[in-house]
Amino acid sequence: MGRVLRETLKPSTSSVSATTSSTSVTETVNGSHQFKITGYSLSKGSGIGKYIASDTFMVGGYLWAIYFYPDGKSPEDNAAYISLFIALASEGTDVRALFELTLLDQSGKERHKVHSHFGRTLESGPYTLKYRGSMWGYKRFFKRTLLEQSDYLKDDCLSVHCSVGVVMSHTEGPKIFSIAVPPSNISHHFGQLLESGKQTDVSFEVDGEFFPAHKLVLAARSPVFRAQLFGPMKDHNTKQIEVEDMEAPVFKALLHFIYWDSLPDMEELTGLTSKWAFTLMSQHLLAAADRYGLDRLRLMCEANLCEVVAINTVATTLALAEQHHCFRLKAVCLKFVAMPENLRAVMQTDGFEYLKQSCPSVLTELLEYVARVNEHPVIVCRHGNEAILDGSDANGRRVKQRL
Repeated sequence: MGRVLRETLKPSTSSVSATTSSTSVTETVNGSHQFKITGYSLSKGSGIGKYIASDTFMVGGYLWAIYFYPDGKSPEDNAAYISLFIALASEGTDVRALFELTLLDQSGKERHKVHSHFGRTLESGPYTLKYRGSMWGYKRFFKRTLLEQSDYLKDDCLSVHCSVGVVMSHTEGPKIFSIAVPPSNISHHFGQLLESGKQTDVSFEVDGEFFPAHKLVLAARSPVFRAQLFGPMKDHNTKQIEVEDMEAPVFKALLHFIYWDSLPDMEELTGLTSKWAFTLMSQHLLAAADRYGLDRLRLMCEANLCEVVAINTVATTLALAEQHHCFRLKAVCLKFVAMPENLRAVMQTDGFEYLKQSCPSVLTELLEYVARVNEHPVIVCRHGNEAILDGSDANGRRVKQRL
């Protein structure tokens, strides 16, 4: 019988242990907001605990607002101090942040009154706001008698600057590889397809001009075009379609968005450079977007119109917002018109006459806004360009004008 040889296995000396690593990064996402308070003397006497709030602003994924108490926040101070706070204005729990509240010196000497978490070591770490409505600030921010004799108050106006740094943490692992991937350019290819005019299978006649296009592209982008070109109630002639109640530059801009997924250059399209022409084109294009179910285009036009609200166009924009259910644009217009320095001038425009005739129900809402502003005259804050005319048609005439 042969012997059975037993081998003893030994650990390999060539095995290599794997080592991994990761890094925890804690940092702040910073943002700021400037809050101008006009009519300070009129705000006094509103009552202890009564506040004036800024518009909300976004930092670190959360909404914030500045609260100014002209008669103070605490009854025990007997209105001897103004109070100033920054508040969490959106849903959130245990939001950790750094804050800075600055009352600006308006004499040019830059002797600002600053309370700040930034640039210094905090013994207990960043401030934690537990829930929506939680605040950080000072009940005794400044004594009123001293404030009213200081350079912080000028022309019955105060200016507050607020900085917020929201604390964010994330963990970073090792990067094994990094390949730069270019952004999508599918819209560029579709845009070139439109410009080439190749393989078009439908033509639209708009105000005497003809626009060739591709049925499948239109149907993919617009539910209205899809029904018109391929639905059970489609037009009998789907090769040439007449578009009524729309001007040629507007339809051209509509096609540009459908293919390029972006707005065209308005000045190049209309041949005009004024803000009024931009506003008028945006108004027309918003109506066209709503007509063809292009929600993203409608929102883009709504956002543009919010940026160019002016005395001579706000009434027609307000009517448009009401007719096409643009609630955010409507709120911006109502807030603008209700301001005492704007109301009389807006009421003298032809656009206001159009608003009264086409949307009489809006006047009731406008009266409510006016009453609210008169009750709290310093709550509404002006943007820098809200009361500036754009230098063109001072009567704000409606859409029948040619682009």
